[in-house]
Amino acid sequence: MLEFGTDGVRGRANSELSVEFAQKLGQSVAVALGSSTFVVGRDTRVSGTMLEAAFAAGLCSQGASVLDLGVIPSPGVAFLCSKLRLPGAVISASHNPFFDNGIKIIGAAGSKLSTDVEAEIEALLRGGALPAAERVGTISGATDLVDDYVSFLCDIDLVGSLSGMRLVIDSGHGAASHLARRVFESYGAQVVMIHDAPDGTNINAQSGSTHLGSLQEAVKLEVADLGLAFDGDADRALAVDEQGAVIDGDYIMAIIASYLKAKGQLRHSTVAVTVMSNMGLGMALRSRGISVIETDVGDRNVVEAMVRHDLSLGGEQSGHIIIAEVATTGDGILTGLVLCAALRASGHKASQAASVAMSRFPQVLENISFPGDARARLAATEVVEAIRSRAEELGEEGRILVRASGTEPVIRVMVEARSASLARDVADALCKTIRG
Repeated sequence: MLEFGTDGVRGRANSELSVEFAQKLGQSVAVALGSSTFVVGRDTRVSGTMLEAAFAAGLCSQGASVLDLGVIPSPGVAFLCSKLRLPGAVISASHNPFFDNGIKIIGAAGSKLSTDVEAEIEALLRGGALPAAERVGTISGATDLVDDYVSFLCDIDLVGSLSGMRLVIDSGHGAASHLARRVFESYGAQVVMIHDAPDGTNINAQSGSTHLGSLQEAVKLEVADLGLAFDGDADRALAVDEQGAVIDGDYIMAIIASYLKAKGQLRHSTVAVTVMSNMGLGMALRSRGISVIETDVGDRNVVEAMVRHDLSLGGEQSGHIIIAEVATTGDGILTGLVLCAALRASGHKASQAASVAMSRFPQVLENISFPGDARARLAATEVVEAIRSRAEELGEEGRILVRASGTEPVIRVMVEARSASLARDVADALCKTIRG
């Protein structure tokens, strides 16, 4: 049985993530959350309508009704959950290829469920058939609610005018394809769209935030000020400067943190980041009087730290950025808007702003395919000893992070060091040991 990972449940559509599973999950969610109505949206992958129908049927069979939003970015579902005070779900596998899909449950506050509620849903999933409800819910089309989300994005006080900015936006053939242009043009930006023609199977295919090559080329070809790339469900954003260089989530956080602090909107002058963020980010922020709180990997952990410490900014190197002044979750379009505003306020070109924001330690990140028990492998004596000895070798001039992915059958190895060659050598040695 699929279990909740760092971002809901995910698997191969029509195989691991079957119609039967989606329906049972819908039933379990309806019982656990007890709401009379849910909002449900999806991204553009071909299996989305099938799994959405099955999940919605499960909700209805337990007496809950469904507002079907159609194609919408996952942060749009979170926004509408918060606005309507209703729980909901997103049918999406984010940055994964089209043949995967997932189901992410969102609470009525617009944020992810607690681990306790997820455990309750999993217990219901493992149990037998749920008894039929006395009433049957209905499914209603509610695509007009997407306009409420777009209107929200078009009226962000932090942004102001983007008139004169020329942008290239890569929507990855995903959920932002039909609305990104409208949002950025509402602020006066000139927009060139690429990879905005979803056909059900091209989502994230050599496009979007995980494949930046074509965006880098387009930015230079169009003589643009900035390129922005979203993933399939548009909850993350990465950028490309006017010279084609990548501006990852760490750089974006450094730029936005300085912008928010200058406006007096960086609460407690503190930012929450994960252990995957580059050492250079923490050094740069602290040099500006901005404290850093480090969390485990996953935007859930970042959000929890932000709530606990009353913070207005947090995020991940991957481009999941949470701007709590205006949103409950990571939103790629919102991140792109505020980044553009920060660049305008700095008076610098994107390349200059990034170089001023932080200096990056050389970092090597390797993903080792490991379909077996990844956590057991990482607990093996030879692996533990290899990590310990290599960490001693790096000392305070670098660091190592090795972990099992929460969304894919891989082990992730990250090494930072003062020199790129040393980082590569250490990463290669660790990968060799882990593979055995």
